[in-house]
Amino acid sequence: MSVFGFYPNKQITTGEGGMVLTDDDDLAEMCVSLRNQGRGSGAGWLAHERLGYNFRLSDLNCALGIVQLSRIDEIKAKRRQVASWYLEKLADDCRLVLPGEREGCDVSWFVFVVRLAEEFTQDDRDRILQQLAVHNIQAGNYFPPVHLQPFIAGQYGYNKGDFPITESASRRTIALPFYNNLPERQVETVCETLKELL
Repeated sequence: MSVFGFYPNKQITTGEGGMVLTDDDDLAEMCVSLRNQGRGSGAGWLAHERLGYNFRLSDLNCALGIVQLSRIDEIKAKRRQVASWYLEKLADDCRLVLPGEREGCDVSWFVFVVRLAEEFTQDDRDRILQQLAVHNIQAGNYFPPVHLQPFIAGQYGYNKGDFPITESASRRTIALPFYNNLPERQVETVCETLKELL
């Protein structure tokens, strides 16, 4: 199975929602049932074979996604341009670990996340985020470790310290402003401000 998210900040958006692809007919039937309130394929409208959800994507949302899909090459190129500006303007700062693009890979840039060097603490990162906000730059931590999310930790018994590398990286991440049409001068302002705060 492959899963795609179409939230507004993704490369392609439908406003909300997502898509699951599979070549397994049984899995496909289960997904259709789950997204349609648990209804079975041959059952009536009010016959629910299992607990399901209302994950049906409206025709309007789908139309938006189809138009976006027709522009995917343009969207990816614009995002690659914004990422390249960030990489260029931050490349010389040893206090940052920048995302990379392996040779032969085609990164479909979704967000631009930098990681502070190891000498920085979570408190340092949080102060930087607060100061970026003071300068009207929207940035955030990205992501808190999944294993420490209350549901996952409670369901599976994970604790702080179970994945120390993940936790260390998470304490030092900053998602910088990123979208298709972010102007280079704004990228420059973000980079200059971040360097000053560092």
